[in-house]
Amino acid sequence: MEKGLIQVYTGNGKGKTTAALGLALRAAGHGLKVLVIQFMKGNMNYGELESAKKLSPYLTIKQMGRETFVSKTNPDPMDIKLAKKGFSLAKKAIKNREYDIVILDEINITVDYGLIPLSDLLKLIDSKPETVELILTGRNAKSEIIDKADLVTEMVERKHYYEKGVKARKGIEI
Repeated sequence: MEKGLIQVYTGNGKGKTTAALGLALRAAGHGLKVLVIQFMKGNMNYGELESAKKLSPYLTIKQMGRETFVSKTNPDPMDIKLAKKGFSLAKKAIKNREYDIVILDEINITVDYGLIPLSDLLKLIDSKPETVELILTGRNAKSEIIDKADLVTEMVERKHYYEKGVKARKGIEI
């Protein structure tokens, strides 16, 4: 990639991860190597994990979380440890230019919950090589991140079928 940009998908609406995965699918189709690190997600059989196996070596997904919600006010030490491990993996992959595109899924909420300091993410953004595209997803993107981004898309929820009691569906939400 000649010039990698910084994209942010944020907001309270559904579709942030889906948009990033759509971009990953498109990139893999063109022979680009994509790394997706899913913060605060783990041990769930998300459909994208199966797809990534079929698209290897062009698409790699690493989950860095547990199969439970993270407490914003009192995060479990394991949640902090896994977030730091995922962030360390991201820094290494970006620095070594192992991938054309690096997607940090749910990194904005990870920062919002204090699992990773905002200053660390800002340093990572500033140190990104020119040829690496960086995608940051998750609610509550900080203004400092938005300021550094080349593209910001905010998903706005107008209506959601969860309100009618519809559970997460295989192949749609998971």
